[in-house]
Amino acid sequence: MGGERLIQLENGGQIAFEEYGDPTGTPVVFCHGWPSSRTMAQLTDDAARQLCIRIISPDRPGISGSSFQPNRKLLEWPPIVERLVDDHLGVAKFRMLAISGGAPYAYVTARSMPKRVQAIAIASGAPPIADLADHSGLLRLYRWMLKFRRTSPQLLRMLFHIGQPFAVRRIPIRLRPLILKFLHPYDAAVLRDNAAFEACFESARRAWRGSVEGIMIDAQVYAEPWGFKLEDVDVPVRLWHGLQDRAFSFRVAEEVAKRLPNCKARYIDKVGHYSLPIRYMREILTDLIAV
Repeated sequence: MGGERLIQLENGGQIAFEEYGDPTGTPVVFCHGWPSSRTMAQLTDDAARQLCIRIISPDRPGISGSSFQPNRKLLEWPPIVERLVDDHLGVAKFRMLAISGGAPYAYVTARSMPKRVQAIAIASGAPPIADLADHSGLLRLYRWMLKFRRTSPQLLRMLFHIGQPFAVRRIPIRLRPLILKFLHPYDAAVLRDNAAFEACFESARRAWRGSVEGIMIDAQVYAEPWGFKLEDVDVPVRLWHGLQDRAFSFRVAEEVAKRLPNCKARYIDKVGHYSLPIRYMREILTDLIAV
């Protein structure tokens, strides 16, 4: 729907965003995962068109087309969303959809703007890691990153910079089966579809092209205390999670759901972290706009 657009922030920076779905439909602000960017919302496009939903997908600061903001905190995100919906959408109320690492951004906006955010849907959502007593429900890679953050932060920074030249490259089609072997079979099955693969991995490449520092700041947000309690998120939450999710186990999702005062959780069998939003996007969006 017209490609990249920009909004200007009061601090002189800019936020890039794109739209998907029906341009006259019910407004839904999309929160992309990590490492990812606004084009991840391509996963919503077909279902959003069918359901007359307008998807507005911004890049977070330092990601892809949005200006870098050093030392940013999660609590600084709601004013950016407010600027987006006021200056661009001109709507009083809206809904939000978050996939994976987008979850805290949906939660903090709902908590900060409870009279404007009508409902949020969380698919394969990241938990408040700082609140977890046990990290065994997290992907092993995430556990390693958390350990390096505590014990060897400079090494972790170096690894991000070493990985960047590889992360920005498009994966040749002949090598994709090798990449998919590292995923759960349910996720690998849906990502054999070229469109789904590109929606997930091209959005990640865009993020890495933006800046390594932006990727690292975005990651740091997850490891730090969020600055609010999940119990304070009082808007309706529709939480969707795969029983075979390896990034964040469904037991972690269950703990999150218990803390949310107005949550309906759907735990889906035979889907993983990627396959849940890809296979069930129409159901997730239908659930969201019914609230």
